Amino acid sequence: MKILMVNKFHYLKGGSEKYYFELADLLKKKGHEIAFFSMQNEKNETTGNKEYFVESIDLNSNNKLKALDVIYSKQNKQKMKEALEEFKPDIVHLNNFQRQLSSSIIEAIKEKNIPIVFTAHDIQAICPNIMMLDPQKSICENCKNGKYINCIKKKCIKNSTLKSVLGAIEGYYYKNKKIYTEKIDAIITPSEFYRKKFIEEGIPEEKVTAIHNFIDINQYDVQTQDDGYALYFGRLSKEKGIINLVQAFSKTATGTLYIAGEGEEKENIQKIIKENKQEDRIKLLGFLPKDQMKETVRKCKFVVVPSIWYENCPYSIIETLAIGKPVIGTDIAGIPELVENNKNGFTYQRDDIQELSTKMEQLFTDQELVKTMGENAKKIAQESYTEDAYYNKIIEIYQKVLNK
Repeated sequence: MKILMVNKFHYLKGGSEKYYFELADLLKKKGHEIAFFSMQNEKNETTGNKEYFVESIDLNSNNKLKALDVIYSKQNKQKMKEALEEFKPDIVHLNNFQRQLSSSIIEAIKEKNIPIVFTAHDIQAICPNIMMLDPQKSICENCKNGKYINCIKKKCIKNSTLKSVLGAIEGYYYKNKKIYTEKIDAIITPSEFYRKKFIEEGIPEEKVTAIHNFIDINQYDVQTQDDGYALYFGRLSKEKGIINLVQAFSKTATGTLYIAGEGEEKENIQKIIKENKQEDRIKLLGFLPKDQMKETVRKCKFVVVPSIWYENCPYSIIETLAIGKPVIGTDIAGIPELVENNKNGFTYQRDDIQELSTKMEQLFTDQELVKTMGENAKKIAQESYTEDAYYNKIIEIYQKVLNK
């Protein structure tokens, strides 16, 4: 089978890109032919496959005419037509394509009558700012069922009227053109929570399948040790709940906390650490390369995922479980699908700083519980998140859309 993988970024920027590259590698290992379609960027990976690139679009540009390309780009449609004519794929698998690549590429694919599978790594099909959080970082579902005017009213996209208007227009355009309900043949959501949200939005139930993400499980089969610290790794941003974590940890009587990552909340974190006199207990590690990050997880006591937004299926959780460490995570969206309370970790109520503090204290002081949860974590990961398990499910979806 020939599969054209589409994603707007062709370098490891986040979970979508990890999936994009690793699914391509998995499909190649199983004997399929792969090509990539993405944006030009100096950071782009070299894969050894056929690669097709469109001109990069900067969403922060002040060029208002260029900004309209996020809705529909004639150039990108033409580039997609050329890629389809040369590579002749059996299936096009979309990942993050909205805005920079635009819906015009779907028009080109449908003109060639090629089936489209889409993995929804976020919830942009429902919420123009992607996160279902308002500017005050409260859960917000006001744009559901096409009420995108609320995005403009609240200036939800980077507190910018222009960007929010463009996001709303894009939402109306996709809805009117029936991109998700009719043009895309199958949608994969990496969580059951996202699947339900898509169905609530009017997307046919039979079109949406929930499959948790996968990893090469063998890469995470390592000998663990316990150096006694709790760990957060990821973006230092408000929606990740990082401030809640620092405040909750400051209430604990024991343990240390390592924070790995960079982001706009770093200065606020440093300020809170100083105010709470926690300089000796909280260590900011900055950005860590992949191998160093894995080593840091291997030596931790447990990992905390304190997100306050609708997380989908965080790789950070799957990787942690595969290494054999417990996870404490909020009880919203896709997180409870991965973290089974009292089995491979704890879940706690979103924004409940005291409950988070209590759960952390429990794992800091109960070594036998940490050991049991870690063993459960590894077993669950090895049963649920392997390449072969994922491959069998995705090939079934591919065959289904081809048979149509």
